Amino acid sequence: MPRVTGGPTHARKRKRLLKKAKGMRGMSGHNYRPAIEFTRKADVYAYEHRKQKKRSFRQLWITRLNAALKQRGINYNRFIPALVAAGIELNRKMLSELAISDPATFDAIVEAARPHLYDPAKASA
Repeated sequence: MPRVTGGPTHARKRKRLLKKAKGMRGMSGHNYRPAIEFTRKADVYAYEHRKQKKRSFRQLWITRLNAALKQRGINYNRFIPALVAAGIELNRKMLSELAISDPATFDAIVEAARPHLYDPAKASA
């Protein structure tokens, strides 16, 4: 039985992988074996960072909200439960966008949530 090398199929596979590794420095962008290793690792990083991207954006929105709320004399950790108690269902992304782009509307939301703020002084007395 003759030996089958799978020439065209293997060439296509190699070409696809090297195209994916294009732009990587040194051998990893030009040689097949290092390109395999680097693209596999790159795929792992890409998968993980798609998850981390969501976390980092939420962290950014919370930081922006906290800064905007500090200017208005409220803590972030008391503001979010007050929003829920006031029945305002805006997510952190929308709240942070409002704080930046439309401060008047954000002020109105803060004032709507202010009566529902938890006050530890009243709770202990």
